Amino acid sequence: MTGTKTINQGGRFLIEEGDPARAFTPERLSEEQVLIGRTARAFVGERVWPHLAELESGGHALTTELLREAGSLGMLGAFVPQEYGGAGLNMAGVGHLLESLSRGASFAISIAAHAGIGTLPLVLFGSPELKARYLPSLATGQRLASYALTEPEAGSDAMGIRTAASLSPDGRFYVLNGQKQWITNSGFADVFTVYAKVDGEKITAFLVERSWQGVSTGPEAKKMGLHGSSTCSVYLSDVRVPVENVVGEVGRGHVIAFTVLDVSRWMLAAGCLGTCKDLLALSARYAAQRVQFGKPIGQFPAIQQKLAQMAARTFALESMAYRTAGLIDAHLETLDKDDWAGRARALGEYAVEASINKVYGSETLDYVADEAVQIHGGFGFMQECEAERAYRDARIERIFEGTNEINRMLIPGTLLRKTLRGELPLMEAIERAQREVMDTRMAGPDGGMGGDGALRRMEGELANLKRTALLLSGIGAQKYLTALEEQQELLLALADLVIGIYAWESALLRTRALVQQRGPQEAAHALDLAQLVGNLVMDQSEATARRALAGMQEGDTLQTQLAVVRRLFRRTPANEVEVGRRVAQRVLAGGGYAIVAGAASEATPAR
Repeated sequence: MTGTKTINQGGRFLIEEGDPARAFTPERLSEEQVLIGRTARAFVGERVWPHLAELESGGHALTTELLREAGSLGMLGAFVPQEYGGAGLNMAGVGHLLESLSRGASFAISIAAHAGIGTLPLVLFGSPELKARYLPSLATGQRLASYALTEPEAGSDAMGIRTAASLSPDGRFYVLNGQKQWITNSGFADVFTVYAKVDGEKITAFLVERSWQGVSTGPEAKKMGLHGSSTCSVYLSDVRVPVENVVGEVGRGHVIAFTVLDVSRWMLAAGCLGTCKDLLALSARYAAQRVQFGKPIGQFPAIQQKLAQMAARTFALESMAYRTAGLIDAHLETLDKDDWAGRARALGEYAVEASINKVYGSETLDYVADEAVQIHGGFGFMQECEAERAYRDARIERIFEGTNEINRMLIPGTLLRKTLRGELPLMEAIERAQREVMDTRMAGPDGGMGGDGALRRMEGELANLKRTALLLSGIGAQKYLTALEEQQELLLALADLVIGIYAWESALLRTRALVQQRGPQEAAHALDLAQLVGNLVMDQSEATARRALAGMQEGDTLQTQLAVVRRLFRRTPANEVEVGRRVAQRVLAGGGYAIVAGAASEATPAR
């Protein structure tokens, strides 16, 4: 152990009050991390954007050239330890890098697939010999990587893969046979992390080189979006893989797959964040310039409210993405740098938060991209408009790294498993919430509509929202017992409540920290954004809670419990008209997303 910091275990945000001092925010990024982001943005602006049309045309010669150029700048070895030639960034640094690179459209997917899922299995689980042989060339881009898990009959059901691996008679090789489908970077990757079943049941990860006999790829898939990324099938026909190229242990491949997916889900959110910021800047500039009915459309309240909602949801996404990075980094800092088993477990500790980031990030990007097209009107439907491409590209994010439906069901399922293992005192929290909601003396949220009063009011409303989620969890567990996992509608509803809690609490913790650090005036924009997030979360959560209760109860019992929910959601919402107009005016004045009023947007300039 290298430190004595208290570890905030995954999922505890649901049962504990958050601490602004411990919630990492982008305002706390180091100078080095900020510089990494600027370098990435400059690379995208100078080397990627001018060639975007060529990159999107489907040929990958330029893609590989630019990937190797990015490798020379240290962008491909984000997770690779420095002793193997990588950057060895922490999670906050990786998040800022991905956010900055995301503006490179499909090219950003190629980088993320290489630096993330393509390289992480080896970083976390590879033997020292395997790392020494491959990681230096992966960090520089001399070799490019891909991650081959999905199969025609195994998408969301990753455990259902059919690719087979059998040990050769001399014990020197595993012979692989099977097909992988929709594999990113597969058209040009030099190495693949391939998952196969040894003896028909032991899922195992193998590092496979493209040059080996029996490895081939199919034609490029014709996709709705991400036209510049490579997506092919990978075929394995009697491929002889040296036993030394087993990643981790035979039969433990599922652990590798799930750990890497947890990280990549959070990475996806960081990438969505950068695109949201870029689209908001694009929309703000267009709204300031496009004149209709004698004035810029940005002066019309209907457009202003769109910009305000885009900014508010982006603020929540940014707050949760960096908060999650901070949680993981704080845990990793307690471990020895060579304790790779511990580091892998630490990443898996925040599986709930990772799924929340993935769902909220992808759905926020969908919302922002859709509104960006709408603000651009007819021009937004044209291919020469950047919003049109972003709209198509965004759709896959709700399917990548496990569909949003799968991730939603993972959230309550993982919380329950942590409870059964004694890692999370969820049942105690449920019992406490049940006692509290039955106490008629329980006060409603106090505070005013502005300044610290607004913050205190929202913090009180958030506490009631947590009680609601715990109350419904208790009712569901009592009613369905071991059959709870079959009640997918309830699990989806519980997940939506938990996602809203984490998003809003992340925004509130960041706002409270900004008030403490910079004062109420400097934090006024963040406070307005948090109020818009709160209105949205509370409105959606109340409808979700009522629907979930109606699906479980009936008659007098239902009416009694609905009365409790009404009491928990009793509140005075922020004046969304007034707050939204204030937010939009700051967005228009700053030319995009900015938390401190008057700060310039760092989004990539328009081409």
